[in-house]
Amino acid sequence: MSFVTVRAKVVSDNTGSVSEIPILMTPIGPLVPLIDYCLQKRRSLSWMTKLLRSVHLFLEYLEVNAEQQEEWRLFRNFANALRLGTIDKETGLDPSGLCWQPFQGPDVDYYVVLLSEFLDWVAMTRPPAEDDSATRSRMHPERFNPKYKGGSYDQRIDERAYQYRRSKAFLGHTWSNNPEKDSVGRLTRGAKPPKISNGQEPEFPEDRFEELLFKGFKVAGRYDWRGMAISLLLHGAGFRESEPFHLYMGDVQPHWDDPTVAFVAIHHPSYGVAPLNWRKQDGRRGTRAQYLADEYGLTPRHQIGASHRAGWKNPALDAKYYMQAWWFPDVAYGQLFLQIWERYLEQVQRVPRHHPFAFINLESKTAGNIYTLKHFIRAHASAVGRIGLTYSKSSGTTPHGHRHAYGRRLMRASVNPLIIQRVMHHCSPDSQAVYTQPERGEAIKALNEAAIKIGESYIVSIDQPCLRRES
Repeated sequence: MSFVTVRAKVVSDNTGSVSEIPILMTPIGPLVPLIDYCLQKRRSLSWMTKLLRSVHLFLEYLEVNAEQQEEWRLFRNFANALRLGTIDKETGLDPSGLCWQPFQGPDVDYYVVLLSEFLDWVAMTRPPAEDDSATRSRMHPERFNPKYKGGSYDQRIDERAYQYRRSKAFLGHTWSNNPEKDSVGRLTRGAKPPKISNGQEPEFPEDRFEELLFKGFKVAGRYDWRGMAISLLLHGAGFRESEPFHLYMGDVQPHWDDPTVAFVAIHHPSYGVAPLNWRKQDGRRGTRAQYLADEYGLTPRHQIGASHRAGWKNPALDAKYYMQAWWFPDVAYGQLFLQIWERYLEQVQRVPRHHPFAFINLESKTAGNIYTLKHFIRAHASAVGRIGLTYSKSSGTTPHGHRHAYGRRLMRASVNPLIIQRVMHHCSPDSQAVYTQPERGEAIKALNEAAIKIGESYIVSIDQPCLRRES
């Protein structure tokens, strides 16, 4: 059972085009259909990593259960093995050698969906080769988790789910009004996990943010203007933690209406327009992907798997092709950011660099290199510790806690949900729910205030005979 996931540069043709993606190595080489599938789908690195994990697990399961001939039984039993584990609870042994502990419910559901879609694609695009082994040739990918009509209640559930997905999809109006009646469900489905109402990540403490900036990011008597600027983009403008790492030096300018406020535009890493002073060979403006390739031999940071990678979740953009910083409250954070930015520019103006990215390393050995998200997370954790806070997701003190603080600040100010969607750059109005739903303390406070409003008419006496204890 020798299956290993590695990072690789994939050359698909005789051009110089290279794709850097994770691939799954088997005892006889890379799993080529999986490479083709990833290149065709062009999804995020996180998606590819989870897909490879699901295929990896499935191949391991097939290695020790190849005697079963019916594909749908294999797939069903595989899903059960993920949920229940493979170790006998009484003996503590696993004859198969897999020794899997039970996986979490949401992970099992996601693996089942990813694997089903991949097997569908394999069946559609890659017919079985004639020289396959007897075991593999009798297995048909489309039969592992086939679609089926199901009973009347199954059909109702599937149709409801289809209509919900259709209503939320960006191009949902182009979908058919009804799903195909002859194939509306999957034979093996993921179990629906319980819904937790208060599962959102806590926000960064509002009353400690200024202290974080001016005390937490002060090391040996010197301010870390770089860390302060990034933190302010997260806390005062609500950007996701990876988005500031796509910023170029020229993407920050004084606002034309108020020069004391910073106008920050984070462009799409690939489609965003190249800097004003750069032109393609034909004299026209180009994209940032073209600019990076021609000027620096670099790939946009969301398309690489190296340490310089910075994610991009395809946010709703404000213009072609960028999203701007919507400072809140008012312009105070925008003014503070511009002051910090000017100090940062003074610090880096003479540092040589061979890339256009705004945030750079300042350490002597690596000065001028691209500053990474990993290094910022470490610096942020250290800054949190310097002001006496515990660094943890549950405390809201991770970088992502600032985005929650921004969303909840908007909610407390009773900003229209459509405006919150706009300034947080969400494609769906439902995406902001995790940032704006009330916390437990707020719910208790609201209930107590409501109880006072309705008065004593609803108070039930507990001094009832049936409740009295006899002495």
